[in-house]
Amino acid sequence: MSVSLSSNAPSVGALRQRRFARFARFNVVYNLGVILWGAFVRATGSGAGCGDHWPSCNGEVVPMAPAVETVIEFTHRLTSGGALILALVLFVWAIRVWPARSPTRRAAGATFAFMVVEALVGAAIVLLQMTADNDTIGRAVVMGFHLVNTLLLLGAMVLTAWFASGHPVPRPSSNRLASWLLGMSTVGMLVLGASGGVTALGDTLFPAESLAEGLAQDLSPTAHILIRLRVFHPVIAVLVGGFTMVGAFVTGLGRKDHGKLLANALVGLIVVQVLLGGLNVILLAPVWMQLIHLFMADLVWITLVLLAATVLTPDRDARPHPVLAEAASATG
Repeated sequence: MSVSLSSNAPSVGALRQRRFARFARFNVVYNLGVILWGAFVRATGSGAGCGDHWPSCNGEVVPMAPAVETVIEFTHRLTSGGALILALVLFVWAIRVWPARSPTRRAAGATFAFMVVEALVGAAIVLLQMTADNDTIGRAVVMGFHLVNTLLLLGAMVLTAWFASGHPVPRPSSNRLASWLLGMSTVGMLVLGASGGVTALGDTLFPAESLAEGLAQDLSPTAHILIRLRVFHPVIAVLVGGFTMVGAFVTGLGRKDHGKLLANALVGLIVVQVLLGGLNVILLAPVWMQLIHLFMADLVWITLVLLAATVLTPDRDARPHPVLAEAASATG
């Protein structure tokens, strides 16, 4: 007796791609946890918990009778090492499942490349003793670069999961005004992330006892440069946030796909994030608020990446916003 298979049954290749997509989404969630734990290490001053040893911890593979700071730092190293392994698995799996030059494979390759840079930066921070009470401008520069690379890593992971789920590749040339608006928003968010990292470092190294004392520190011409740089982050946040909200409104309003939902979500997240930033200042940047603020910043970034990937994909059913339609007719 012959057994007939349903023509609707997914092929083996399709099943592998679905499993890969689920694994890619898991990577995003896992790395969000690693990012938050890394911020907890910095905010609690536990970065020197393993001394200036890397990859060992205080000269030991597994520290015995460790202090609290050592446990915090060692846990971060373990979870970060796990993230590197997962990124490698993601890349190798993408090569095995997806064809050459596919967007999913390229995004997975970018993810692994940014992850390697992330590991090297983390090692450099430890070996160069840019932890604990180190208040040099060099540490601030490295922190800013570290935050930018983290955002790029997270963006590459999100796009890997997005493409693996069957979404098409965006084409910036399909809408030049939208490409410019979202491109400038992306650059602005990277600058904002770098300034946020420097500000968080200043809050950790130079905590204020009161809001008045914090404001006096910020405005003092003799204050440490990390203190004086803190005042720029709120200004950058308002400017970049406002510009990004305008870009989201203009580019996503007329769409019938995920674009409209993502645009509305991005605007809402930015409003909440600005309010949380103000609350963070008023509360003098406690550790728990710093983590919430960072988590919201990551959500804003993820939503912006997905909005750009959606809006820059031509949609036959989308109704262009009047501003975009007028710009297109003017250039046509």
